[in-house]
Amino acid sequence: MSRSVSVGSLGIGGDNPVRVESMLKTPLCDREACLDMLRRLSEVGCEMARVAFPSMDQEDDLKKLVEISPIPLMADIHFDPALAEKALAQGCPAIRINPGNMGHPRKLERIVEMARERKVPIRIGANSGSVSPRQVKDAGGNRGLALALAVEEQLLMLLRHDFHDVILSAKSTDVGETLEANGVLYERYGEYPFHVGMTESGSGIPGITKSSVGLGLLLSKGIGDTIRVSLSDSPVLEIETGYEILRSLDLRHRGVEIISCPTCGRKKLDVVAVLSKIRPLLVDLPDGFKVAVMGCEVNGPQEARHADIGVAGSPTGIVFFRKGEIVGRCPLHKLEKEISLLIEPYRLKS
Repeated sequence: MSRSVSVGSLGIGGDNPVRVESMLKTPLCDREACLDMLRRLSEVGCEMARVAFPSMDQEDDLKKLVEISPIPLMADIHFDPALAEKALAQGCPAIRINPGNMGHPRKLERIVEMARERKVPIRIGANSGSVSPRQVKDAGGNRGLALALAVEEQLLMLLRHDFHDVILSAKSTDVGETLEANGVLYERYGEYPFHVGMTESGSGIPGITKSSVGLGLLLSKGIGDTIRVSLSDSPVLEIETGYEILRSLDLRHRGVEIISCPTCGRKKLDVVAVLSKIRPLLVDLPDGFKVAVMGCEVNGPQEARHADIGVAGSPTGIVFFRKGEIVGRCPLHKLEKEISLLIEPYRLKS
């Protein structure tokens, strides 16, 4: 088990659940748009958001956003140590830096001391695009190992200052490189929390697929304390995808889980149409509650017997089942009314 660090009140690592995070895609200077997105992210379960802090012109924007954000923020800083100091002074609960590009060693020392005083963790790491030719040469041309060496160099800079509130990150656009880099780092420094993901994974189905494969393989090996699905898309989709990945690995369950068959020639109902009708009804249910929609009753109830409730098509309409046992029938036009009655006892009371 890794050590635990705290980003504000949010625990990462240790016995905390795997956290799901994203990054703001709007400049800090547009405060209203940033706050609107943070609220939307919070609603879908985002637990932390990284925000680019590229200029002192935006220090007031960062300070205000830190004060009013519904979720903790991590200031993302490159090259300018003064920005790191300013983010810490403004109360940002976490920063992301590359210790190697903070200039003179005394400037890094100052950042570390400020973080220590404020109990602020520092996330460090490298992406495949930031690996140097020297690191590639030292790794014998193995880019996954070179990525691990790049992160290791950063970590050792902080350890020389006896600073251990660190989150490690090694990301590539290549699944194999990402797996190798994180595997090497985990073997050497598994006591620290890891932030994992695929960088620049793309958009739509290709991006979701690459992120799901990379994250799934890492998490199944126990590597990863906080994740981001990096998509050229809405950050809301990043969070929703992240939770689905965790659900598929039985690591976390947020909201209702839908189980539905791909259908075949035996289907007695339009599964897609039924799903669109019942989704709005699946509110105020416990996290992890399972609802199944199956095309027919030949295998439907039994194949989805682990569902808390389910519906399946039949020659005369709909059958309802609970944990694989049929508990009722109705014509298709009464579906919404009857399933609402079936769900009602499970709804969370306000």
